[in-house]
Amino acid sequence: MNKEEFDKENVFGLGSPNDAFAKYFTGKSYLNPLTGKESDVFLANVTFEPGCRNNWHIHHATKGGGQILICTAGSGWYQEENKEAISLTPGKVVVIPANVKHWHGAKKDSWFSHIAVEVPGENASNEWLEPVTDLEYNKL
Repeated sequence: MNKEEFDKENVFGLGSPNDAFAKYFTGKSYLNPLTGKESDVFLANVTFEPGCRNNWHIHHATKGGGQILICTAGSGWYQEENKEAISLTPGKVVVIPANVKHWHGAKKDSWFSHIAVEVPGENASNEWLEPVTDLEYNKL
């Protein structure tokens, strides 16, 4: 999906360059927070340029926690460690339990956007790990 088509589909908006987390991404991503301090649940529209993906990471929690992805535009991938990657398209919802190593991002030939929901939990933290290698990514 090219940028012009993607922009028509991306109803939650591109947002700003995700510079604060750029070191945890291969390629360029954008962040558009949808909630702020008025909510206990953080929601953000995250947009990935074609080929962009985040590093492997884990949302830790001793109770509750994890993340929910609500795919809104374009086409992407989600993968848990030692499992096959799942194709992501608008309308797909991925529930990621706490303490599961995973990554997500755009397909090589498409922009991709999802709403990331940080599920509240006890002792919640995010651990960023190694990048998804080109070899791993290009097999998809």
